[in-house]
Amino acid sequence: MSSSMESSYLPATTESLAKAQEAKDASESISILYRVIQDPSSSADALRTKEVAITNLTNYLTKENRAEELRNLLTQLRPFFAVIPKAKTAKIVRGIIDAVAKIPGTSDLQISLCKEMVEWTRAEKRTFLRQRVEARLAALLLENQEYTEALTLLTSLIKEVRRLDDKLLLVDIDLLESKLHFSLRNLPKAKASLTAARTAANAIYVPPAQQGTIDLQSGILHAEEKDYKTAYSYFFEAFEAFSALEDPKAIFSLKYMLLCKIMVNQADDVAGIISSKAGLKYLGPDVDAMKAVADAYSKRSLKYFETALRDYKSQLEEDPIVHRHLSSLYDTLLEQNLCRLIEPYSRVEIAHIAEMIELPVDHVEKKLSQMILDKKFAGTLDQGAGCLIIFEDPKTEEIFPATLETISNVGKVVDSLYMRSAKIMA
Repeated sequence: MSSSMESSYLPATTESLAKAQEAKDASESISILYRVIQDPSSSADALRTKEVAITNLTNYLTKENRAEELRNLLTQLRPFFAVIPKAKTAKIVRGIIDAVAKIPGTSDLQISLCKEMVEWTRAEKRTFLRQRVEARLAALLLENQEYTEALTLLTSLIKEVRRLDDKLLLVDIDLLESKLHFSLRNLPKAKASLTAARTAANAIYVPPAQQGTIDLQSGILHAEEKDYKTAYSYFFEAFEAFSALEDPKAIFSLKYMLLCKIMVNQADDVAGIISSKAGLKYLGPDVDAMKAVADAYSKRSLKYFETALRDYKSQLEEDPIVHRHLSSLYDTLLEQNLCRLIEPYSRVEIAHIAEMIELPVDHVEKKLSQMILDKKFAGTLDQGAGCLIIFEDPKTEEIFPATLETISNVGKVVDSLYMRSAKIMA
């Protein structure tokens, strides 16, 4: 890193900072700021100037996408961290880690950087900073789907933070744990962690962004339990919070709101939400994808549904939450359509059903066999002839339930008489 190896330093003064700002290009500004940071002076003014220089340097390196240099900067600054207060060190370290996160394609670098900083903070006995870096590391591991390592890290971290009663960090960690358990499909533990996060949040002031994240996770868990009305209200709260902050998570909240409307058979409301003042701000592929799904559902058309899934693959199938619910919706829609089509027949060619529903024959055959096994209707597949044979529903004789009820009542009478005779004999 040639710019960091300048032999001569510049005095840590406002003039040096101004010189960096007036430089003709970013590389020259970065070079000047590196030299300012190398000033050995440890006076109060020099330290303050160096803090500003570090912030400016971080911004320049982020704009230039120089992630590796940001990582090396953290190592270079360790002697400087020894002479400034721990709170300022924590602010600078977290600022540089956040800056690396803004550079695309750096998830592996962020993980290794966080692991390095955890080792350094443990050696320097900086508990406050270590816990926050570990929480960040757990979030990165969760994003990378390294669930086992993330769970091990969070389990030990939660115990430690609970002892210290750091409520704000505890909310973050409990939320992370809830997301992790949800990813592992452990819904009871995900709900327990979310309840713990809410309990900790009720005891302190929670920033709006964090409250929005709590509401978003609440909505996701309620939607998973098919309680779409409650989920909608949580997604709406999250959407309002993120929208006010202009947070990119607002679009996900809006998308899940529209999903809930579709799932409760209110697909006609989707257009109204999109055309509202709040919805118009977020027009784009995500909203268009949900509108296409709503249109397909309103028309009960599997063809339009499949077209929407194909045209908006990244917005629908690559979002695990939307994909899970839409898979369930698609199956329901397909079953309803198939039941409606086979109702007039006692024997019908599978190819004819496939032609009417405009789906591949093998796809329809597979679904019909699944419906027969699930006892959605009584029938069998004659694969030799390529036909579906539908049986009439066997009528249950009304006398059988009545007979069973009579036998049950006689049994109760016998038991009662036995109890009475036992009392008399005693």
